[in-house]
Amino acid sequence: GMVPASDPHHYAVGVKEVIGLTPEQINDRFNVTGEEGAAWLFAGSPSDGLMGGGFLYTNNDSVSLGLVCGLGDIAHAQKSVPQMLEDFKQHPAIRPLISGGKLLEYSAHMVPEGGLAMVPQLVNDGVIIVGDAAGFCLNLGFTVRGMDLAIASAQAAATTVIAAKERADFSASSLAQYKRELEQSCVMRDMQHFRKIPALMENPRLFSQYPRMVADIMNEMFTIDGKPNQPVRKMIMGHAKKIGL
Repeated sequence: GMVPASDPHHYAVGVKEVIGLTPEQINDRFNVTGEEGAAWLFAGSPSDGLMGGGFLYTNNDSVSLGLVCGLGDIAHAQKSVPQMLEDFKQHPAIRPLISGGKLLEYSAHMVPEGGLAMVPQLVNDGVIIVGDAAGFCLNLGFTVRGMDLAIASAQAAATTVIAAKERADFSASSLAQYKRELEQSCVMRDMQHFRKIPALMENPRLFSQYPRMVADIMNEMFTIDGKPNQPVRKMIMGHAKKIGL
């Protein structure tokens, strides 16, 4: 086939709930007004310290809450993905925000996270592959990009198909224009630019030790116990040394 078997570490399982709240509740709980909204990302606790993370974003009258966990790590997980989501919903930082909400939707999706290395053969006779089916997704750690790349690749595919129809030629060689369109768009430029990110994101410290270190630093920084505070630099270095940095 056009898409070969891939390494499980190139995929993640995403689960999401859409929880109904009134616009007034959303404005009050997330400190937004009018057409404003909130979008948050979480590392550490949601994926139980495994590769992945949580997300939350507001809609007009609902909140989308979910998490993503690396497929290659699930075999070593102490919890199932649905249980991770349930525990995430009960986290002290999350529970008050969704209290009293009504579950409207539940969905799951396999997310490609292998970057440029997992982009397959994109065209064949009468066939063009777009969006995340083509591996066009970028987990950059601070954000996950997928929708913009899907839209841009669909636009490139549409341009290619219109031109192919005018030529009355839907062969692979004719549809190869799609690859040229992608190379001229943000899709392949960004996939190439961030090609090393997937290997970086496999570092388990990003999802366990580093979040815990930051939490411990903040805890010490704001704890008043009658003892003199250390200089911030010394405090940070002390916690960094504890995890071998």
